[in-house]
Amino acid sequence: MRVLVTGGAGFIGSHFVKRLAAAGDHVVVLDKLTYAGNRANLEGVEHELVVGDIADPAAVERAAAGCEAVVNFAAETHVDRSILGPQEFVRTDVLG
Repeated sequence: MRVLVTGGAGFIGSHFVKRLAAAGDHVVVLDKLTYAGNRANLEGVEHELVVGDIADPAAVERAAAGCEAVVNFAAETHVDRSILGPQEFVRTDVLG
């Protein structure tokens, strides 16, 4: 199965990607690669990486092409960051 995992380069998402890949699924990762997403989390794992923002419809459409399922782990995290920049949290966690 071809599965899109948004936020797949983050801590939780990358572990999910590893499980899917180990089960033989074709995994597409959509990640913005900010403070929480890191390419190193996916080293040694068969996947396709699309660098993009979940709040960007064109990036999501590109990443989701041909996928049969979508699993969303994309999110802004850390409460202290939400106090300093709430707009980004609403954009990603609500609109995305």
